[in-house]
Amino acid sequence: MNVLTDNFSLYGEGLLGTVELTVFASLLALVVGVLMAAFRVAPVGSLRVFGTVWVAVLRNTPLTLLFFAVLLGLPRFGVVLPFKIFAILALGCYTSAFICEAVRSGINTVPVGQGEAARSLGMTFSQVLGDVVLPQAFRTVIPPVGSTLIALAKNSAIAGSFSVVELLGTYKTLNELGYSIIWTFVWIAVGYLIVTLTISALFNVLEKRWGVPR
Repeated sequence: MNVLTDNFSLYGEGLLGTVELTVFASLLALVVGVLMAAFRVAPVGSLRVFGTVWVAVLRNTPLTLLFFAVLLGLPRFGVVLPFKIFAILALGCYTSAFICEAVRSGINTVPVGQGEAARSLGMTFSQVLGDVVLPQAFRTVIPPVGSTLIALAKNSAIAGSFSVVELLGTYKTLNELGYSIIWTFVWIAVGYLIVTLTISALFNVLEKRWGVPR
């Protein structure tokens, strides 16, 4: 226990950093992911192509490589931001590709006739998607979206390698101070469990309230 009690503030700072990365990157991933899903089912060909390319590139790019591209590449083009913002952009954009596919699969579960009926009433594509299709799709995508955001929380550990304060990065300081590496990682694992179980509990509540009964 002395590893935790002697370094509680360090663990707390790391846990807070992981929570911040997870929350802000999740918000970005949800917004961009839903937008890309809308692009992929849009009647405009150029939007469908953009959405398809976005998903294909990000889903098939290693996250570590994406971190290098964002944190080290963007400053070369004059984009200078705090490393934490760069990490949120990398995590959020990467995860948005998986959110997009989850939402698109939910959209595909909505009967085609409902969209056709809405269009026959004079509704625009955005109205059909926002008022008819997405509310129904939301009910079916709660579990996969929850799993994707749990993966995001764990992927945030990569940010520690790029000078971003997060939970896994605390092991470097503790190792230098001579603490047991085993117990250092045990308490780090406990911290990640707190984050992931919180996300899981939140989505369990959402699923019980709005999910599709199986």
